Amino acid sequence: MVPHLTTALTGPLLELERHFLDNACAIERWMRTRWQEHLPPFYASTDLRNAGFKLAPVDLNLFPGGFNNLHDAFLPLCVQAAQAAIERICVDARSILLIPENHTRNQFYLQNVAKLVSILRLTGLEVRLGSLLPEITEPTVVELPNGASLTLEPLERHGRRLGLKDFDPCAVLLNNDLSAGVPAQLENLHDQWVIPPLHAGWHARRKSRHAAAYDRVTQEFGAAISIDPWRINPAWDSCSGLDFQARSGEQELADKVATMLHGIRARYKEYEIGEEPFVIVKADAGTYGMGIMTVRDASELIGLNRKQRNKMSVVKEGLAVHDVIIQEGVPTVETVHHATAEPVVYMIDHYVVGGFYRVHGQRGRDENLNAPGMQFEHLAFEAPCSLPDCSLGPDAPPNRFYAYGVVARLALLAAALEIEATEPAVFAAEAA
Repeated sequence: MVPHLTTALTGPLLELERHFLDNACAIERWMRTRWQEHLPPFYASTDLRNAGFKLAPVDLNLFPGGFNNLHDAFLPLCVQAAQAAIERICVDARSILLIPENHTRNQFYLQNVAKLVSILRLTGLEVRLGSLLPEITEPTVVELPNGASLTLEPLERHGRRLGLKDFDPCAVLLNNDLSAGVPAQLENLHDQWVIPPLHAGWHARRKSRHAAAYDRVTQEFGAAISIDPWRINPAWDSCSGLDFQARSGEQELADKVATMLHGIRARYKEYEIGEEPFVIVKADAGTYGMGIMTVRDASELIGLNRKQRNKMSVVKEGLAVHDVIIQEGVPTVETVHHATAEPVVYMIDHYVVGGFYRVHGQRGRDENLNAPGMQFEHLAFEAPCSLPDCSLGPDAPPNRFYAYGVVARLALLAAALEIEATEPAVFAAEAA
């Protein structure tokens, strides 16, 4: 069953979960109509925070790297959803080229790749791995701790198609977030599906754009089932033109943080919440929990020390941070084995296919848990659980997971809107 949660058995969150249960038919109908209008991402994961008074997504990854952390009970759901995603793209697809990150020494990530390969093969696809690493010049076997292995192969470009030696795939699936930009091998592949699309990579994507799309989604959803969108949506703002090393833009950032903290306090007063508000300042692009800090008072941003400036100034691939998103902090009330925890929900196509808890014994309830020292705890059910059971209480495992899934799917829908709105033509128009 779900690990022990410290959420109180009474209070606003249970009321929100009860509202989801009471409106499950309306929710599913609303979701279904939206997915008729928008193409879902092939896959995604989202980090949620359960504050007891608020349940909200705080990050969404379009290139999820933790399929190995899903309980085996979720495998049938993964395969079924992947089948639906593939049929949506190409009904008669026979083969797919999977391009992973360049983490050949990260065994945890490689186990994720192996799990993803197994899911895709169970859909009936031939799956092979193409590496962007220049040192991969011939098929290279990588052994995994569980006795399995992966074979990485050098990419071969033929006209406007990408493949491997003697392998011309129907589609290219990226599990590489393109933080360092789009490699030449991936450009102008007009004769193949590339999923997710290239402009979904972190070289182009911005968290602030996703937040704006999520604002739109939660406004519509809140009106549809009569809830205050703030209950499922963290407030946000952005700040550009920063240089943490040169201390440029510090005051503007501090002023925006002060304004947000003031707004959160007003909301807390409205809902009679006895919490001290905080915000999360993080790089507007990138992942792996880099370039993130918790701020409880705007004055903390004036005169950052060298360690703090170094932490905030670069992210994955050594890219400099000049733009940040300021996000309302959502404290977590969940614990696993007395350690701070947050749920992470995985989706393929528009289906929830599983999840797990990110757990960190050295981080507080108001801190980023995606940091060294984190561990993962299965969301293990007696049976795969993706549907609510109205005969049980709102905090029963299937129903709490249903609430997670509702909010996660809202974030997924926002990602679909974000991808649509940021097609390359849009970027060209902005540049002009």
